[in-house]
Amino acid sequence: MAYNQREEVIWPRLVANKCFKRPMGNSSFVADLSSRDKARSALPDDQPIAKRPQESNKNPITYRLFASTWNVGGIIPPDDLNLEDWLDTRNNSHDIYVLGFQEIVPLSCTNVLGPEKSKITMKWNSLIRATLNKSLSNSQKEQESKAGERQKVYPVKNASSSSFVQDFRCIISKQMVGILVSVWVRGELHRYILRTSVSCVGCGLMGCLGNKGAISVRFWLHETSFCFVCCHLTSGGREGDEVYRNSDAMEILSRTTFPRGHSLNLPQKILDHDRVVLLGDLNYRISLPESRTRSLVERKEWKALLDNDQLRGEVNSGRAFEGWQEGVITFSPTYKYFPNSDTYYDIQGKKGKKRELLHGVTVSSGLEED
Repeated sequence: MAYNQREEVIWPRLVANKCFKRPMGNSSFVADLSSRDKARSALPDDQPIAKRPQESNKNPITYRLFASTWNVGGIIPPDDLNLEDWLDTRNNSHDIYVLGFQEIVPLSCTNVLGPEKSKITMKWNSLIRATLNKSLSNSQKEQESKAGERQKVYPVKNASSSSFVQDFRCIISKQMVGILVSVWVRGELHRYILRTSVSCVGCGLMGCLGNKGAISVRFWLHETSFCFVCCHLTSGGREGDEVYRNSDAMEILSRTTFPRGHSLNLPQKILDHDRVVLLGDLNYRISLPESRTRSLVERKEWKALLDNDQLRGEVNSGRAFEGWQEGVITFSPTYKYFPNSDTYYDIQGKKGKKRELLHGVTVSSGLEED
């Protein structure tokens, strides 16, 4: 009886908090912070950003950034899930990873109105950490082995992977219902990452709940500000549903706000940052009959599919994402596959509704490096 009484009190409070955007517990992001890093992250907002000696060099510093998005369909990842192909770790060529997920939990009423299930986030981050640092560990062992052969010097047997300077570390991890953003950088870059911040905007039920919306994260690398926006926009394949997706995008851009800082006058809005990347399940469809779409996919007539892509149409007409640039599409439509396969669902769903095809997208603004 006590449990039921407690549940009756908590649920209305959770609903009110989500509706009125009140914080629920600790809203700060989860990150890998040492005691020194914690002290630095606790600096007041008006603390000036120290200019590094190498930043006075006129030659630009180049880093490789990997940004990707994945709607996992509410399925908990197995312990042996292999992420190496997705994260492209074999060449050990990326310095920063920005990973966006949608539907890490089923979008049920309980998950939308209740507290976030942090264990799911922890599991995804554990898999990411193991994958990224496994690749570094293997790469460093190969280098040490080759150096040892040349110099007759062999690595210490008890050396642990934690001693590697280049191990990847999580600087930001934030969940909102089914959306998750996880940002990882090489250990050697960690000291140059400053002013990390997170902003969540819900656009789902009642126009404010987090079953749809975006998590935006920002940080400085040296003296350049970066902002990454992970979205899950309104679904639906009916004619005119793209208007709701456009509306979600405008809400996210207008309502997302970051702290300005006491005296630094930091950018508050998404588009105020130097480099902006938007990624996610935007849910725009291909405006063709289902059978026609499938026929074009089978014949690999990508141009005809892209010519009828809703997102491109909305951008070209100026109704959404004006001024943004979309990356080159090099893959077939991604909706909707049978689990663990490259096979599309049948044309007719269980309830006789047609299932349309769309592509997952990553779009960007101001990505050209100096």
